[in-house]
Amino acid sequence: MSGRLWGVGLGPGDPELITRKAARLIDEADVVAYHAGVGKQSNARRIAADLIPAGVIEEELRYPVTTGSTSHPGGYAGAMAEFYEECAQRLGDHLAQGRDVVVLAEGDPLFYGSFMYLHDRLSPHFETEVVPGVPAFAAATAIVATPLVRQTDVLTVLPGTLAVPELARRLADTDGAIIMKLGRRFPGVRDALAQAGRLEHAWYIERASMPSERWLRVVDVDPDTVPYFSLIVVPGDSLAEEPGGRRSRAWIDAREPADPRELLVVGLGPGPDEWLTPEVSSALAEVDHVVGYAPYVNRVPQREGLTRHASGNTVEVDRARLALDLARKGERVAVVSGGDAGIFGMSSAIFEAAEDPEYADVHVRVLPGVTAIQAVAARAGAPIGADFAVMSLSDRLKPWSVIESRLRAVAGADLVLGIYNPRSRSRVDQVERARSIFLEHRSPDTIVVVGRDVGRAEESLTVTTLGELDVDSIDMKCLLLIGASSTRRTASGQVWTPRYVDG
Repeated sequence: MSGRLWGVGLGPGDPELITRKAARLIDEADVVAYHAGVGKQSNARRIAADLIPAGVIEEELRYPVTTGSTSHPGGYAGAMAEFYEECAQRLGDHLAQGRDVVVLAEGDPLFYGSFMYLHDRLSPHFETEVVPGVPAFAAATAIVATPLVRQTDVLTVLPGTLAVPELARRLADTDGAIIMKLGRRFPGVRDALAQAGRLEHAWYIERASMPSERWLRVVDVDPDTVPYFSLIVVPGDSLAEEPGGRRSRAWIDAREPADPRELLVVGLGPGPDEWLTPEVSSALAEVDHVVGYAPYVNRVPQREGLTRHASGNTVEVDRARLALDLARKGERVAVVSGGDAGIFGMSSAIFEAAEDPEYADVHVRVLPGVTAIQAVAARAGAPIGADFAVMSLSDRLKPWSVIESRLRAVAGADLVLGIYNPRSRSRVDQVERARSIFLEHRSPDTIVVVGRDVGRAEESLTVTTLGELDVDSIDMKCLLLIGASSTRRTASGQVWTPRYVDG
């Protein structure tokens, strides 16, 4: 009969924070295993030293590399993968011989812990159980005695190994935050906190709950003294003072109005930074608030003094009212859209909300952006070089009967048609219906261009025909161009539509 594998959390360092269940299992184990750094004693074993029974089999799992270089042909990842395979083999031999194995884990076994890699390899073959432990950030929060989150506050746990712009973005978009894995990454983490406006109220804690623990504000930390066993707590307590200059809605409502009251609505283009216009880039560098659909807000670099307001994809008018409220109080605000804000973007929603007399003194200024149809057309050649139409197949804001009527009109007028929002998980047949309508007026040989994620890493461009269009391959990431009867291909495969029309 095989033994059982236990992943046992020891807590952050204080032996008195080990749970009674963890202590019992250590005492009953046949084998006690623990990880150790290069040239160091195992911190996990140190925490549990008084609980490990005499005569028990001990397995020290010593890492081949931590932060240094390695000669392994697979680099750091290859060396660590090989190490975990070897560890799993060693512990698997004990389990196969019927021995119960307890793997000691600092903090919680499945929270940034090495045990998870053993779990991946051994749990499919042996009975496995995980005993949770107090995570380090819980001890760190207790040390600074500052509420981390409450009520509807959102807590985000972040690795300090993230790129600084991404770390700053995520810090700006959450209430409370924990940043793990500091060490040599500390200077970049500090920069990210500053860019997110969260530096002033961030706390640094090292070796939480251990005899050598210490804590101080991040602004007072010497970067050269930061060890691996350290983390940062960024309180997001909704009932406390807003951290890092973050402005609550109550603060905005209480502020005296300032002039001028202007709201910017900007298009970010289809994706690449080089397709962002200098005018829009300059505007975004000046505003205090960015409002928009989350994927578009995420494209705006985080910086100090910028507050981000991200929301879902079907609340355009609510989003518009938030932006107008901010602008009415004198805040500098930009509402962002992908492509051009005036083409199935936020411009129309802003003007719709601004019809309310409450916003009569807010001036709306729209800055253009490169559109998705321009991007796809440029990749294909010149398919919209003559008259063309643009439509969305989404029936969320208009009935399908209206869409169908307009499709018939465009098809009958022999215009090139650009189709936005062609298909979604809830709208699976509309592309086929649009295709059928066009086939009533156009030849099956009519050229069709399908652009997916144009301008991004996953970009693809397919040139096909109306008769051979694979509608099942179409999704919301696509933009379709259905050619006119005159649209043609060059010998090299590019697509263009003549400027002239025979009488």
